[in-house]
This record gives sequence, structure tokens and C-alpha cells, in this order.
Amino acid sequence: MSRYRRAAACAALASFAAAVAVLFARLLDRPVALPISIAAVTIALVAGWTALVGRGLRRLSAAVVAACTLGGLIAFAGVVGLSTALVTACLLGTSAAAARGAFGRHRPRGRPVDAARRGVLLVNPRSGGGAAERHHLAAQAARRGISVVTLTDGADLRSLAEAAADRGADVLGMAGGDGSQALVADVARRRGMAFVCVPAGTRNHFALDLGLDRKDVAGALDAFGRAIERRVDLGQLGDRVFVNNVSLGVYAEIVQSDSYRGAKMGTAAAMLPDLLGADRAPPDLRFTGPDGRAGSKADVLLVSNNAYRVHSLGGFGTRPRLDGGQLGVVALSVDRARDLPALVALESIGAIDRFRGFRQWTSPTMHIDSARPVSVGVDGEALRLSPPLELRSLPAAVRVRVPPHSPGVPAARPGVWRMFPALIGIAAGRSPV
Repeated sequence: MSRYRRAAACAALASFAAAVAVLFARLLDRPVALPISIAAVTIALVAGWTALVGRGLRRLSAAVVAACTLGGLIAFAGVVGLSTALVTACLLGTSAAAARGAFGRHRPRGRPVDAARRGVLLVNPRSGGGAAERHHLAAQAARRGISVVTLTDGADLRSLAEAAADRGADVLGMAGGDGSQALVADVARRRGMAFVCVPAGTRNHFALDLGLDRKDVAGALDAFGRAIERRVDLGQLGDRVFVNNVSLGVYAEIVQSDSYRGAKMGTAAAMLPDLLGADRAPPDLRFTGPDGRAGSKADVLLVSNNAYRVHSLGGFGTRPRLDGGQLGVVALSVDRARDLPALVALESIGAIDRFRGFRQWTSPTMHIDSARPVSVGVDGEALRLSPPLELRSLPAAVRVRVPPHSPGVPAARPGVWRMFPALIGIAAGRSPV
């Protein structure tokens, strides 16, 4: 354990303790302020969730309760005082920044390789809201001696990648979203070529788990020079390859909506009453669970290329490795009448893995059946496929190059529930689990 990480953990704990001390000192003269604030936040959280999944009068009543509670909390917060609030916010910000440093990053092992002889970069100019143009990727690639192929309207990305391989390219790169990364990585796999990921998409989850700096888009082009190369797995759904995950169930149904990309929260709010309402049957997804029994069902099913560390459904976090030769499976089953309050409470503190309906396991293959076509999100792309669905891991499928200066993969950060025990462990010189 490095001295830097131990010092950062100590700073995170000390800053948080100071924030709590400042707040409590201000509230000593008003002993009812703290419990009232806690109660108001809890009520607003539960009412807000009920408004999302309820209908009619129930939904309207819950929305009114949530809005009134939040408004009262904001008004009541005036008792704390502006200066106290600013000091507390600064201390909490310092604590969060130090905590990120305490958990650190790890650099996956690989072997040094020489520069590409004939590197080709395929560019999707529309991905990431025009990220390629904002970061001047074409000019940056030309400066490094990399040939650029730009995807135009109506062009077939796979055909362009195959043509580049036919012309003698020895390294293929893709600047675009994760769906495009998967397609070009598959061409590289089939042709025995090395692959370079340039994070010019919207979220760039694959780049994150490769250890790239997603903010330094042009810097990823350095992987065409002297680089670090390692083999990573790919996932396969039928004849389609994916680099991240395949989502099914409630989340996949929401992704199918035309309005989802432009208004995620609004679309989810409009659809959740039908998808998780009390009179809605669970999605028809039948699969073999971790106990080996067929016929398991779930409201949310995620099958990923290697397992995620999951603490929250709002963000699946990172994958500790991409070379385990396994699919990661997360299944979430919700009893509408009984489980929703517990679900939202655990989600809010980053402890969704403690939910009674949460299951997670690994398997090299996955068979999913249904009585009707299934809504599926493949690396964020909405599809509707006919069952059965056959998924499998493709171990060590493709050689991936990353720049030597890549920062590495962010270490797993636990949810709020486990954050402080983990920081205490780091401060004491122990690696968090």
C-alpha cells in the first residue's frame, strides 16, 4: 500500500469528520434540526420513488408529498446558516476527492510492442456528439502517420474495417461508441490483428475498463506507436459481438423508446408505472440461475463481458478484469408490493447487492428463453430479438493495445455503506476487498 493512498484515505476521513463536527456544532442550539432533516430526506426519497412507479391518484399524491417535503427541507435548511453550509460543502468535496485518490488505480499486465507499421483508424464523426471533430482526431492521426477512414451516411462499418485489413493494415483502431468498438474489435479478432480503442463515444465504458483516460481522446492514438498489448475477452450474443454488456427486462424496455436518448429520466418516469407497477407481470425471461436450476426469472437481467462490481443500478462500476473467460450475470427480481421501498433505500446508499432479490454469478455461457421476441440492449443499442438467446464468452479473443501512459483501471469503490470501513482499512495499510 503506497504512502500516497494511505495519506489520501486519512485526509478523506479527517475531512468528513470535520464536516460532521461543523454541522453538529451549528445544530447544537437547535437539537430538532438534525432528526427533522433526516426524516424529510427519507420521506422525499420514498415518495419520489412511489411517484415514479405509481399510477393515477397514488402517483399524483406521492409527487405532491415529495415536492412539499423537498420544499420544506430547503426552507428549513436556512437554520443552518450560509457560512456553515459553505464550509461543510467544501469539507465534503475535499473528502470525496481524497477518497478517489485513496482507492487509486491498477494497471493490467501486458507486453511492450513496437509501433504499428500500417495503422488504420476508423472514425464515426457522429459519436459522442461529434467528439472526433472536437478533439481533431483526423489531424492528430495524420501527424502520427495513421491512415483515417471516416464513416459516412449509409456506409457499412464492418465492410470498411474488412477493406482496411485487405489493404494490409496491421493495427485497426476505432473512434466511436462501444457498439462500434465491438464491431471493429470483432474484425480484428477474425483477422488476427491488434486493436486500438479511441474513446470518442458518449460513455466509453470499454475504454474505462481498459485503463484509458477517457478525457484524453487524442492521447489514445499513441497506442499506434510503441504500446502495451494484452489479450482481452469479448462477449457474443448469437453472431453479434459485444464488449460491455447485454441488458434485458425492464431497463431494455425503456431503452427501446425513441425518446430515451434525448430524455432518459422523463422517459423512465413515464414508462416505469407500466413496467414495475403492481399489476404488471415480470418480463418473460427464463434462464438457468446460479443454483443450476432452469426456469429462473428476473425483472432486470444483465449479462456482461466479465463481471462488474455492482453496488448501484445507476452505474454498474468497473470490471476488475477483462480476461477471466466468463460472462458476468446480474439478476434483479422485485416483489412490487413489498420490495420497492427497500430497493430504493439500498440503491440510494450504493448497496444494491444487499437487496433480497439481487443475484450475481459468472458462467462461460448463458441461455435465455421467452415465449415472445425479447427487448435487448447490446452495448447500449436497442434491439428486439427472437428467442432463444445464446450468449457466450470468447476468451482472449482480441489483442488490444493501450498507450504506455494510460492511467490504469480505477480501483473498485464501494458504495456509501462500505466506504468508510474501506477507507479505514486503506489508512491502516490494508487493501480494500
